[in-house]
Amino acid sequence: MLLTPWPRGAGMQRGGGRQSLGRAPPAPLVCLGVGRRVSCPPAGRGSAGDAPPPSTQVPSEPSAGPPERWSHLCTGKAHPCPAPSERHPLPFRPALMSRPQVQRALLALTIPLETLQAVKGRMLQAMYKGLSRQTHAQANVRMLPTYICSTPDGTEKGDILVVELCQSHVRTLWVTLLGDGNQSPQVTYKIFDMPEDIIQGKGEALFDFIAQCLRQFLAGISSPQHRLPLGFVFPFSCRQMQLDKAELISWSKGFSCSDVEGKDVVQLLQSAINKQELHHVDVVALMNDTVGTMMTCSMRGEPCEVALIVGTGTNSCFMAEAQQVEMAEEISGKMCVNTEWGCFGDDGTLSDILTPYDQHVDQESSNPGEKRFEKLVGSLYLGEIVRHVLTALVAEKVLFTGSSVAILRTKDVLKTQQVLEIIDNEEGMAKARRVLEALGLQPSEQDCCRVQQICRAVVSRAAALCAAGLAAILSHMCQSRELERLVVNVGVDGELYRGYTRFGEILQSVTGLLAPECMATLLPSVDGTGQGAAVVTAVALRLAAQRREVDQLLAPLRLSRADLERVQALMRQEMELGLGLESHANASVRMLPTYVRGTPDGTERGEFLALDLGGTNFRVLVVRVAQDGIRMASEIYVIPTAVMQGTGEALFNHIIECIMDFQLKQDLMEQVLPLGFTFSFPCQQLGLDKAVLLSWTKGFSASGCVGQDVVQLLREAAQRKQHLGLKVVAVVNDTVGTMMSCGYDDPKCEIGLIVGTGTNACYMEEMQNVGTVEGEQGRMCINMEWGAFGDNGCLDDIFTDFDRLVDEKTINAGKQRFEKLISGMYLGEIVRHILLALVEKQLLFCGKPCPKLQTRDIFQTKFLSTIEIDGLALRQAQAILQDLELQASSEDSLLVQKVCQTVSLRAAQLCAAGLAAVVEKMRENRGLAQLAVTVGVDGTLYKMHPRFSQHLQQMLRDLAPNCTVTFLQSEDGSGKGAALVAAVACRRAEP
Repeated sequence: MLLTPWPRGAGMQRGGGRQSLGRAPPAPLVCLGVGRRVSCPPAGRGSAGDAPPPSTQVPSEPSAGPPERWSHLCTGKAHPCPAPSERHPLPFRPALMSRPQVQRALLALTIPLETLQAVKGRMLQAMYKGLSRQTHAQANVRMLPTYICSTPDGTEKGDILVVELCQSHVRTLWVTLLGDGNQSPQVTYKIFDMPEDIIQGKGEALFDFIAQCLRQFLAGISSPQHRLPLGFVFPFSCRQMQLDKAELISWSKGFSCSDVEGKDVVQLLQSAINKQELHHVDVVALMNDTVGTMMTCSMRGEPCEVALIVGTGTNSCFMAEAQQVEMAEEISGKMCVNTEWGCFGDDGTLSDILTPYDQHVDQESSNPGEKRFEKLVGSLYLGEIVRHVLTALVAEKVLFTGSSVAILRTKDVLKTQQVLEIIDNEEGMAKARRVLEALGLQPSEQDCCRVQQICRAVVSRAAALCAAGLAAILSHMCQSRELERLVVNVGVDGELYRGYTRFGEILQSVTGLLAPECMATLLPSVDGTGQGAAVVTAVALRLAAQRREVDQLLAPLRLSRADLERVQALMRQEMELGLGLESHANASVRMLPTYVRGTPDGTERGEFLALDLGGTNFRVLVVRVAQDGIRMASEIYVIPTAVMQGTGEALFNHIIECIMDFQLKQDLMEQVLPLGFTFSFPCQQLGLDKAVLLSWTKGFSASGCVGQDVVQLLREAAQRKQHLGLKVVAVVNDTVGTMMSCGYDDPKCEIGLIVGTGTNACYMEEMQNVGTVEGEQGRMCINMEWGAFGDNGCLDDIFTDFDRLVDEKTINAGKQRFEKLISGMYLGEIVRHILLALVEKQLLFCGKPCPKLQTRDIFQTKFLSTIEIDGLALRQAQAILQDLELQASSEDSLLVQKVCQTVSLRAAQLCAAGLAAVVEKMRENRGLAQLAVTVGVDGTLYKMHPRFSQHLQQMLRDLAPNCTVTFLQSEDGSGKGAALVAAVACRRAEP
C-alpha cells in the first residue's frame, strides 16, 4: 500500500507530450507490421538460403509528407529489417528476416491501409447501430449513455472522494479542487492490493472490500464528518440510467464476481459504505476509466471530448450530439458516450483480419467469441498472440532449433510487459535474450531478432486498429456537427500507450491518414482516471446546485394543473361578464358581437376584395370564389413605424394608396367589388360594416382613431384620394377571418384562434346568451378580445417579476395582460429579462457583463422557435448567442434553451386554458355530453414554433376531456376569410 500526498501542480507525465493528428502525419513510419532501429547479428550468422525476393525490399525510413507519399506504409508486404545506416551501427543483412515462414507470419499480422479504411467504415456502422434505439439490442458496439453532459469550466471546488477499481488493486483518492481553473488540485491517494480470490468471489465481498479500503483511507487522513461526495470508477460495461445509477452488463478483464450482473453497482457500493457506518459519504457519480481519462485531460484549461484507453483492455468514449443518443431519454446538447468498442467484431465483421494466432487466443480465453476487438488490442492478450506465433514458427522449425520448446505451450508464459520491453529500440535484443532464456530456451541472435520483429508486428497492428477506431469516432463527430474540419483533444491512457512510444506515433500517423478532415491532439493522462473522476463528481455537484438555483428562478413561470384550471374558470367567468348587458362595461374580456351570423355553406360565388391589417405588414387581395374552389392574388405592403405611430389620417391614406396600387396592377380600377376589411384590433362592432376602435395594440398608436368607426375612416381616406370605387360590406378582425377561412374547408369550424404577434379568439355563441345585441334566434360570432384578460387584476398572482418588467416598458402598460404572457411580441423580451437575471446570479455566461443583452427587443421571439427545433437546438442557440456577442459554452446554450422552453410552454398552456373555457361553454350551451368542433388557427407562433401547438393541444385535452377539438391551420390567413365574410354577407342579402 502507498500513501502519497501530491503538492499543488504536481503530476506525472506519461507517454510523452501531446501529439497532433492531421492531414500530414508528423512522424515517420515503416510498416504497421514491422518496426525499425533493430540491431541484428552479423551477416555470417544467417542461413545461405535466406536471400529475399527483390520485391520485399523497401526504404526503411520514409520521410513525413503528404498522404500519397505514405501509401506503402500499410501495404501487405512483409518488410525485412532496416538497411544499415548511421542509426543502425551494427552490421545487418536484409536477408535475415526473409525466411518464407517468418514472412508469412509478419504478412498475416500486417493490415493494409485499404483494409484499415474498411475497418473504420465497419466501426462507424457499428456505432450507428449502437446509438439507434431500434438496433441497440443487437449492437456489438454498445454506445452506452453515461449521463455526463458537461466538461469542467474551472469553477469546480470542494473536497471529493474517489474510489477507483483497478485490475489488481483499489485506489482511493481525496481531491481538493480550488476553483482556480483546476490548475492545482490537491490530491492524496492510497493503493490497496486486492486479494486474488476477491475478483472471482461473491459480489458482496468485492464491494465490502472497497468500502473497507475507503474507511481505512479516511481514518488515515482524519477526514471531516461533513457530507462527502464520492465518484466511483468502475471499468466494466454498464447500462447507465443516470449518473448515479448503473447496472453491470458483464464482467471482463478476469473479473467474475457473482450476484452483480444486472444489478445497480452504485447501490451495491452505497450499501457497503453504509455497512461501514460511513453515512456521510454519498456516491454521486459512476464512470468507467475511459470517461475518467477524458475528464482528467479536460483539467488543463482545454476541453477534451474524446478518450482512448489501451491497457489490459481497450475502450473509448466521446462527447456525442445528445439527440443521436437515442437510448437516453429527454436530453439535449451533448452527452459522453461509452462506446464499449472491445466487443467490436463479435458479429464476425473482423473475420478478414483475424489470424490463426488470434483464433487460438480467443479459444483459450474465458469468453470465446466475445471481445474480439479487445483481444486484438488489449495488453491482456498481446503476449498470448506473440506466444502462438512463436509456437507456430517453432513447429515449422524456424525458431529455437535444438531447444526444448514445451514451455511455449503454457498459457500466459509470455507477458505483454515483456513484449513491450523486447521491442525497445535500444535494449530490446538483450531483453529478448533474457526473457527467452528465462523460459529455458536457447535463442540464437537470429531468434532474438525475429522474436523482436514479431513482437513489434503484434503491437503495431494493435496501434493501427486503435487508429481505425479513433478515426471512426472523429469522423462521426465531424459529420454529426456538420463541420468541414474537426479540431479536438483526445485523452489517452493505458500501459500500451505509455509503455511503447511507437504506439502513439502509429496511432497518430494512421489516424491522420484515415480521418484527414480531423485535427486531433493526443493528451496523455497525467493521473490515470482518479482526478477525472473527481472532476466528473464536482461538475455533477456544480450543475446540480445550478439547477436548483435555476429551478427556483423559473418556478413562478411553471404552472400547475390547478393553476391552469383556475385560469380556465376565471376566463369562463370573464366571458359571462362580457356577454351580459349589465356587466359588459366592467369585463376584461370584452366579448364583442361581430354581426357575422353564419359560416360559408359552399354556395358563395363572385369576386371580392379583401384588406388585411393586423401588424407591420398590410395585405391587399382579390379573391375569386367559384364552384371549383377559390383563387386569389395578393400583395404585401409595409407600414412604416412612423405611419403606425403618426396620425390616423396618414395611416388610412397609406392604406388607400396601397389598395389603388394593387387594383392598378390587377386591372381592377374600373370595377366596384364588395370588400371585406380585416382589422385586427379591439373594436366595438355596431354592425357588419361598422366598428368603433376601442384601443390600439401591437405597437400601433396612430392618433385620432380610437373611438372612431374604422370603416368610415377608410371611406374618408378614399374620398381624399378620389378613389370612388370602394364598397366596404364587412369589417372583421383577423380571428373571425381565420374562422371563416377554415370554415370554407370544414363546416365544423366554429372557433377562430390567433397566436402570432398578438393573440385572440372568437367562436359561435348562442344569440340568446349575447345580452349586448337584440335577438334570440341562431348564433353570432363573438370576438372575445381575450388579450385583455387579466387587465382587471384577476391574473396578478400568475404575473412574474419578469412579466412586470416587460409590461412596464410597453406603450400600453397595464393593458393586454394575457396577450403579454402568450404572444410573439413579448415572449422574446420575457426570455431576455430572465437571462439577465441568470447572468446577475452568476448562473449564465460565467456572470460576465452582457451589454448587448441589455438592449430591448434584442432577443427576438423567433429565436425561441429556432432554439427549440429538434436536433438543432444547441448549435442554433450557440449561433444566436454568438450573433449577440455572447460567448456561450454548451451549458450556457442548454440553459438558454431551458429558459425558452419554460416561457413558450407557459404561453401554450395559458392559451389552452383560455380555449378550454371556450369549448366547454359551447358544449354546455348546446347541452351535449361530448362536443366535436374545429378550431381554425393562424399566427406565426403557432405555426412556426416546434412545440407550441403540441403543448397547447395536449393541455386542452387535459382541461376539456369532454370536447374533441380538431385544429385546422389557416393556409391563407385572414385575407381570404375577410373576402368570405363579404361573400356570405352578399349571399344572405340576396332576395
